[in-house]
Amino acid sequence: MDSEQPLNLRCLALTGTFETGCLPPACFGALAGDFDGQGLSYSALQWNLGQGTLQPLLLEMNEKHRDLMTTIFGTSHGPLSTMLELARPAQLAWARSLQQSPGHKVAGAWTTAFRTLGATLEFQNIATHHAAAYYGGALDLCRKLGLRSQRAAALLFDISVQNGGIPMWVMATLQRDFSAMPHGDVDVVEVARMHCVADRIADSAAPRWREDVRTRKMAIAGGIGIVHGLHYDLEAQFGITLAPWQAA
Repeated sequence: MDSEQPLNLRCLALTGTFETGCLPPACFGALAGDFDGQGLSYSALQWNLGQGTLQPLLLEMNEKHRDLMTTIFGTSHGPLSTMLELARPAQLAWARSLQQSPGHKVAGAWTTAFRTLGATLEFQNIATHHAAAYYGGALDLCRKLGLRSQRAAALLFDISVQNGGIPMWVMATLQRDFSAMPHGDVDVVEVARMHCVADRIADSAAPRWREDVRTRKMAIAGGIGIVHGLHYDLEAQFGITLAPWQAA
């Protein structure tokens, strides 16, 4: 991903890759069926019909970019638009009608259309807007912890999404950890602090997820790593570096 793209979009793409197993732009068009009872789950943060988190993105696309939606979905645009006006149970029934059993595989034409939609800058901008609360929360945490880098913003964005933020007791522990760390080169200190955050947030996770969280967070803190079999290089793949997030 181009480093000239806004940092909030790059952070979303990184977390979206963890969530979907697809590098950008494919992570924005990743579509999953009803394996979890949510009807359809889509894009970087797997917004879904069951919880009502996907409908606002599609409605906004229809409102702002109807011509593009018509071009991408063709004759399926009408049924999709009609579905968005239905009650939730009917929306879920519609989504399930597109899928094959077993496996909840979504019909090929729909999968292709949603992949095409996710590759557009228009949809990516809307997705980024709908992830704004996570990004704002991440920057607030950066300020509280005195973390200055783009990589730290990405780490705390991922924590906001996967872990729901940092519990108060973990924050207090981190502040004690940081105060005991030696001073030195700003980048060395920054990375040491991020590794500390990664460890502490992993330790606070449920035992069954603890090492998965640790691997994911350590990859961000260190800038490179392997998560779920996929190699990550934050600078090369996402343009995320130790440069200050405020400058982005």
